[in-house]
Amino acid sequence: MQEYIGKVMLDTTWYPGEDLYSDGQVEDRLLQIAQTCSEEQLNAVIAREKDWAVLYHMSHIRENIVSWLPIEKTDSVLEVGAGCGAVTGALAQKAGFVTCIELSKKRSAINASRHRDLDNIRILVGNFQDIEKNLTETYDYVTLIGVFEYAQSYIGTENPYVEFLRQVRRHLKPEGHLVIAIENRLGLKYWAGCREDHTGHLFEGLEGYPEAPGVRTFSKPELEKLFSAAGFSECDFYYPYPDYKFPMALYSDACLPRKGELISNLRNFDRDRLVLFDEARVFDSLLDDGLFPLYANSYLVVLKGTEHR
Repeated sequence: MQEYIGKVMLDTTWYPGEDLYSDGQVEDRLLQIAQTCSEEQLNAVIAREKDWAVLYHMSHIRENIVSWLPIEKTDSVLEVGAGCGAVTGALAQKAGFVTCIELSKKRSAINASRHRDLDNIRILVGNFQDIEKNLTETYDYVTLIGVFEYAQSYIGTENPYVEFLRQVRRHLKPEGHLVIAIENRLGLKYWAGCREDHTGHLFEGLEGYPEAPGVRTFSKPELEKLFSAAGFSECDFYYPYPDYKFPMALYSDACLPRKGELISNLRNFDRDRLVLFDEARVFDSLLDDGLFPLYANSYLVVLKGTEHR
């Protein structure tokens, strides 16, 4: 079944009939904001609300993670796990058409309401596994922004992360690109006393997720092994700073940070943390020894769709 919110189409053909993932009542407030506020008003709303969920889902800073990508108006984009649309608008402003997949109908309604004036967005509501089997299109870009770490929760195979990558790759054009944003399991902030972003526990990722919480992030070498196993022959790593959620700078192996640049480290807005050492000084030490890529807080990876030959 199809319905429209403004110019945005919601396709609920694969919707299971209830939202299986939700942040609770705050999503009602997010929907109200999306329905009544323009993009230009959102910063004032964030300042007034003083709520982590409003900041996280509505901040324009979230768009920085994709706004630099060389997406053209001739390109099509598949956004897997679009959520409340934090980066959907940035993708739609650049691409010819954006297809979103999102499990939650309420979050899809928030996304559609926020971008109701854009006529190049389609949101498919339902589980990725159900929708993916019925997707016939291939895309120039597929994005997994804060999504890859949940693969074991909904890919029922022995190696869910590799299988997820293979499933996604089937929907890339031969020269298409897969874009992944994810926290680094060994990110310096976790050593310094930040809680693991998904579980809220200290040092859980550093210890290799001993409690097996159903979500996990990876180090750079771990990601490289997963990408290779899934058949991706080329991948470029970028280093969002302070992290991919609210990136204020984006570094690469060709343009690493200089000593003294990484000074905005106390930016944990969602929960308390410890402060075990001066992260800026440790970053400088890592830069001296060429170790920054291993301890960056987050990664943005761009993979080419072409398989190994």
